Amino acid sequence: MRLTKFTDLALRAVMRLAVTGPEESVTTRAVAEAMDVPHAHMAKVVTRLQHLGVVEARRGRGGGLLLTEFGRRSSVGWLTRTLEGEEEVVACEADPPCPLRAACRLRGALREAQEAFHRTLDPLTVADLVDSPTGPLLLSLTGRPLL
Repeated sequence: MRLTKFTDLALRAVMRLAVTGPEESVTTRAVAEAMDVPHAHMAKVVTRLQHLGVVEARRGRGGGLLLTEFGRRSSVGWLTRTLEGEEEVVACEADPPCPLRAACRLRGALREAQEAFHRTLDPLTVADLVDSPTGPLLLSLTGRPLL
């Protein structure tokens, strides 16, 4: 299974925000630069994460992004399911539809494999993603001293 670029960016963004102190906020631009992605892409990701309640965005002077407590405790499985949507691995009903769809065993097997992928990520939280050695590496990308 392959995650979309959008989900990949979202996971990287929440990981970056997870190493930020509770009183420290980071701009979308800073997250984009640390992850080496275009600001416009990261802005779309941040907007979606904000709608999910994973990220809080504050405007104005001293504003920026904060990972919410809900975001910190969120299951990576839930987050990937939510961001990826309900799309199946294969497009059996595409135009034209697959001629095997009425008696195909592959579709069910792929759907089961997709769910197994997400179930594997369910016990992992966003906070778990930044345990060592990842957290210190993320901090080094921000220019902050390592803890």
